[in-house]
Amino acid sequence: MQTNPRLRMLLDMGEGLSSVAEATAKLAVHHYRQSRRVRRGSTVRPGAGTPLWNELAAEARYLIRKRGEKVNLGRYLGLPRQRVHEFLKAQSAVPDGERTLMLLAWVSAKRRGRPLS
Repeated sequence: MQTNPRLRMLLDMGEGLSSVAEATAKLAVHHYRQSRRVRRGSTVRPGAGTPLWNELAAEARYLIRKRGEKVNLGRYLGLPRQRVHEFLKAQSAVPDGERTLMLLAWVSAKRRGRPLS
């Protein structure tokens, strides 16, 4: 059976579009799975995705305005002053869970007027 040349051209274009659509769908599924994958052990970075940390850091920044407070906080946390700066001022890192809880206790004690450090 003879196919009309115009129809043949449309069928060829349809086959090409179909193969491109399949490749795009496979790529989309791959990217979706990668984005939904649980990343165990990956480091949390401060930003829009860490609103509770942002509030705690803002409160701690307010409380370390006085000269020497950052050093005292660092001593309490067992960290150098530069690391405290990375956590609170530069916001380029987030402490581990234990130190976050220690920071929360420090902020709470400072608010009540009973500094821990």
